[in-house]
Amino acid sequence: MSPRLVVVGPPGAGKTTVGTILAARLDVGFRDTDDDVETAAGKSVSDIFVDDGEPRFRELERAAASTALVEHDGVLALGGGAVESEQTRMALRGCVVVHLAVGFADAAGRVGLNRDRPLLLPNPRAQLRALLAARRPLYDDVATITVDTSGRSPDEVAADVLARLP
Repeated sequence: MSPRLVVVGPPGAGKTTVGTILAARLDVGFRDTDDDVETAAGKSVSDIFVDDGEPRFRELERAAASTALVEHDGVLALGGGAVESEQTRMALRGCVVVHLAVGFADAAGRVGLNRDRPLLLPNPRAQLRALLAARRPLYDDVATITVDTSGRSPDEVAADVLARLP
């Protein structure tokens, strides 16, 4: 079993929102590995970063992605940093992977630079800009479909994705 499609992208791209719409339109289940990580740890992603550190979070994220990629047959949204793991990138081979791309201005507006996002501290603007630049090649590497979400509603993005599915 493998997902019908996997959604990847940076914070603010709309992975959960668009993924949920896609799942409904495809009449399949939706799963978000960030939720799986929180369930496994018994605490929020932010609390994992603060209490246990980023390496522990990445370990949980790799395990969640690995499990979901073999257990889930609907729409799967991976956490924004999941593609940093070579193991996860390899596991995505052969899957339909939708990269939801987003520009800095839209991402900043969507995530809110004052929100509790551990990876964006201590300088949210600079951190978000660096994160977008560093991860873009990894998203591009795993993507079979790339859709720009900037300036578009989740419904418009979902319709674009559906039109491009093989």
